[in-house]
Amino acid sequence: MGVRVVKQGFVYTIERFGRFTKAADPGLHLLIPFFDRVGHKINVMEQVLDIPGQEIITADNAMVGVDAVVFFQVLEAGKAAYEVSNLYGAIMAITTTNLRTVMGSMDLDETLSKRDEINARLLSVVDHATSPWGVKITRVEIKDIRPPHDISEAMARQMKAERLKRAEILEAEGDRASSILRAEGDKQSAILKAEGRREAEFRNAEARERSAEAEAKATEMVSEAIARSGSQAINYFIAQEYTKAIAKFADSPNSKTILFPVEATQLIGTLGGIGELAKEALAEHKPGPAPATPLDLDRRPRTSVPRTRGDGDS
Repeated sequence: MGVRVVKQGFVYTIERFGRFTKAADPGLHLLIPFFDRVGHKINVMEQVLDIPGQEIITADNAMVGVDAVVFFQVLEAGKAAYEVSNLYGAIMAITTTNLRTVMGSMDLDETLSKRDEINARLLSVVDHATSPWGVKITRVEIKDIRPPHDISEAMARQMKAERLKRAEILEAEGDRASSILRAEGDKQSAILKAEGRREAEFRNAEARERSAEAEAKATEMVSEAIARSGSQAINYFIAQEYTKAIAKFADSPNSKTILFPVEATQLIGTLGGIGELAKEALAEHKPGPAPATPLDLDRRPRTSVPRTRGDGDS
């Protein structure tokens, strides 16, 4: 009766004639028999108190079910044993009432999205209320919030509508960006095509200008030749074109018969004029007697004979 051993994690209250005298910490303690006795065995370890489910009406008149837990630790065994009658019941009652107060002042959306704020407010209020009992409230946590079934369905539809709205907005923005890019591409394509046409027209105009300059130069040279030689130069150019035309007749794959004009003496006379031009040119470049012309042309009139090429001719 005079020896007591206090376990680790507990504190015993010692009463003498029914009056609290001291708190016995873990270890061996000697008591006076018949005078001292153990009053309460207080657990000073951190403990968890489960708050049963509560039906709470929020500020916007929505009924929600809430479950919570409270973590606490006894710091002063004498106060925990003699300042409150039922420590666990008191902590549960004060936590429940403050839970209704805190969540009842908030809307449903706030209760669902601001759990950290609810926990902090509950911790501050409950810890302040239980401090005279020698108890420290370490944590208050909301385990679950259960809105009504119809509100849950409405929230699900709202979330779906919001997501569809965001999807349509993103799709519209994508179409807008695509249209802008296509328009920019068409614009750049039109600009490049216009620049290409402008460059092509510039090149064509430059080519026509060069061709006109060459034609003018050739005309000028022909005019000078005609001015120097008279009709002989004219005969030379006519004979040249005449010979090219006859050559085209001979090269035609479909012609089996070649007909020469009756007035062939005109061509021969023209060739004679060409020979005279050659003589004059050589006489200008070489002093002394003019050399013999390389062309021995017969000016006698000849009758043109049509040449017929059969299938067996070579």
